[in-house]
Amino acid sequence: MIPAVADVVDRTPLVILAGDVGTGKTELAETVGDAVARELKVAVMLYPLSLSARGHGAVGEMTTLLTKAFEAVHEHARAGHGRDGRLRHGTILLVDEADALAQSRELAQMHHEDRAGVNALIRGIDGLRKERLPVLTIMCTNRVDAIDPAVRRRAAAVLEFHRPEAEGRKALLERAFAGTKIASAEMNEVVRLTGPVNGTPYGCTYSDLRQRFIPTAVLQAVDAGIAVTGRQLIDLASSFTPTRPFEAELAATR
Repeated sequence: MIPAVADVVDRTPLVILAGDVGTGKTELAETVGDAVARELKVAVMLYPLSLSARGHGAVGEMTTLLTKAFEAVHEHARAGHGRDGRLRHGTILLVDEADALAQSRELAQMHHEDRAGVNALIRGIDGLRKERLPVLTIMCTNRVDAIDPAVRRRAAAVLEFHRPEAEGRKALLERAFAGTKIASAEMNEVVRLTGPVNGTPYGCTYSDLRQRFIPTAVLQAVDAGIAVTGRQLIDLASSFTPTRPFEAELAATR
């Protein structure tokens, strides 16, 4: 075995999912364990670490909450390998809105308690690596540049998520309205209108389409007592407002 292989084995099992709002980062993080479990034929437990780990600002509270969270993950993951070394079960630690929990300590206005919390987060992640526990930490963030450099440096991969292009929007809309009599030309117009149009440099996110556009179209049809039509979708898309990106993302489109 060449020395480079040891570096692969020793790297931190941390992945950062970064990108615009509503692009599927959290949904992927919450569901990828199912695919892993089926592939490896073992159980995979998801531990979500939410903003509640920040506490209420009391001295030492954030550090204590993060330490307890990592202790719980450790307790579960220690039994992940059998005595023969074979994998018995895996664990995924999900840190959503990671820029709030792992914000850069370079910020001059950062509170001491937040700095201590970031230190505790880094210690917890390093502890999982050193013990080689079968734990994958996934961080989701809309602002990857706000995450502490020490955290980003540890990531085995940073995966960028973007708003769907026309092909992605079309695939989602055609699947949602399969079985309707919407003509291909009408669907193409809906796809165009849900993209960057009328001087707006950004189109709909996956979340915009799945949680707002599609349900609204269905409810409109139900209220009117009719089937969903292409004309209805075009009218809705013409007045639909996509979620505005963060300013940094918006600047990148200009």
